[in-house]
Amino acid sequence: MSLDRRHFIATCASLGVGSTLLPGVLWGRLAAGAEITKETIACAEEIAGVKFTDEQRAMMVDNLKRQAGASAALHKALPSNAVAPALDFDPVPPGVTLPTRLTAPAKPVAARARVPLMARPQSVEELAFAPVSVLSALVQRRRVTSLELTNMYLARLQRFDPVVHAVISLTEERARRMARAMDEELARGKYRGPLHGIPWGAKDLLAAKGYRTTWGAGPFRDQVIDEDATVVQRLDAAGAVLVAKLTMGELAQGDVWFGETTRNPWWPAQGSSGSSAGPGSAVSAGLVGFAIGTETLGSISSPSTRNGVTGLRPTFGRVPRTGAMALSWSMDKIGPMCRAVEDCAFVLAAIHGPDGHDRTVCDVPFVWDAARDPKSLRVGYFKAAFDAPERNSATPPRLVRPAKAADDAALAVLRRLGIALVPVEVPDVDTSISTLILNAEAGAAFEDITLDGRVGAMVQQHAFAWPNTFRAAQFIPAVDYVNANRARMKVMQAWWELFRTVDVVVTPTGGTNQLTATNLTGNPAVILPHGFVESAPLQRPPGAPADSTPQPSPRPQVPVSLTFLGGLYDEARLLTVAKAFQDATQFHLKRPPGF
Repeated sequence: MSLDRRHFIATCASLGVGSTLLPGVLWGRLAAGAEITKETIACAEEIAGVKFTDEQRAMMVDNLKRQAGASAALHKALPSNAVAPALDFDPVPPGVTLPTRLTAPAKPVAARARVPLMARPQSVEELAFAPVSVLSALVQRRRVTSLELTNMYLARLQRFDPVVHAVISLTEERARRMARAMDEELARGKYRGPLHGIPWGAKDLLAAKGYRTTWGAGPFRDQVIDEDATVVQRLDAAGAVLVAKLTMGELAQGDVWFGETTRNPWWPAQGSSGSSAGPGSAVSAGLVGFAIGTETLGSISSPSTRNGVTGLRPTFGRVPRTGAMALSWSMDKIGPMCRAVEDCAFVLAAIHGPDGHDRTVCDVPFVWDAARDPKSLRVGYFKAAFDAPERNSATPPRLVRPAKAADDAALAVLRRLGIALVPVEVPDVDTSISTLILNAEAGAAFEDITLDGRVGAMVQQHAFAWPNTFRAAQFIPAVDYVNANRARMKVMQAWWELFRTVDVVVTPTGGTNQLTATNLTGNPAVILPHGFVESAPLQRPPGAPADSTPQPSPRPQVPVSLTFLGGLYDEARLLTVAKAFQDATQFHLKRPPGF
């Protein structure tokens, strides 16, 4: 280190810069009691990556003192997490309009696929892994009651939670009350639709009146929000029965929460991935009929892949987030995690549309028509991603595919279905801006617990965990956040142009930047299992001895996933193609051993 550099650091330390900083990055947010001067501005320049002259610094002093005063006043009464900014993200690029077929009023269509009505099984528990379509037909014909299903799933939740650690709270009283009401309505001839009487689980960032909503994090483990989230209200109205609040990685990161690590039923030694860890694990283990998860940057996609379930990440602006924890107001999305594609369609039909509170939600109809012919749709595939080699020691990690055989087989299935696949390219856009946008919004959403130190009560405290990210977010300049959102427009435009040429794109789930890109653009996705591979070695915790994590030999077979992407608000056609593939392969009907 040079003498000048050491002198600079010593000077900054003496001024309070680089030690205990007040929130906010810009120049001059210094330690408590420190005065803003030319010298402190020079130190702040080092963090912000800019350089000014001494004359310019002198001119800035009074401006920065006023900015500091405004920030100090703001931090005396920070808004709660439930308050959204007065700025709304719209995924539709400027200068374009949605196709009329998406915006026209919904017309009645033959919605559901025909499902052979099965006889009542000897044990209701034989239905634990049945798709909603099967459960729904049995309930509608009164061959099984909602209360029987509810009691069965509650018993399984209690029996298997010690294995998978997927439950925050059982909602037993609420569930049985609702189930009885649904059975009584059926007895009177009233049927609410395909979710009538079907038990489900909620990721624990959705508020449910009378129960804890912990957000998976120690600082909020006793939090009770005295309302039902809009999604909970809508599923109540559809007749679904909430049986459990399910785990999530703390503040929507990973599968570690304040009580444990949620486990993958296919290999319980492995985490279930996150942050919709509990929904993925519970659906996979047959503990609920379906679940609701959320995604900001992979939190439906990743646990759907790990646990072998079918996840739908709807278009940004499809489903109201009122009553849900906010992590990123311009990227958060709520969607179903189910055993089958059509289940996802049933759930989306129940929860989509404006609620008068979440201003980002558009009034775009969603109509599920199971009779649509997938051969009538233009289906593209990312050729370069499918052509990428299988993993080997000499292959750069970004170019590998751990499930090449399954991916290649998937294309063969689609071609056998008569779907003419069109090779397309992944839009060549810079998606690194996602870090600036997500971290700035997440840092704002949880600035209160960052400043008062409550983030110290969170389990994960490593360099990539939220506490460290929230602190670092205090140093993101507002101008960079704004310009990152301007750059986001280029990403949105490029993906809009892609979906002018095709209706649906199929892609390996990993190996490209599609996940980051489509979470920035708000495009919908369906993630579903399409095969099994030998699991990767378990990762050791940081600092653990080399032999502390036993590696079974051979390692278990675990699910891998395929992703289908669609145009904005075009979930109906997206689901059509995904369902055709799923019906032809039926990987979704396989069950993890021991459950």
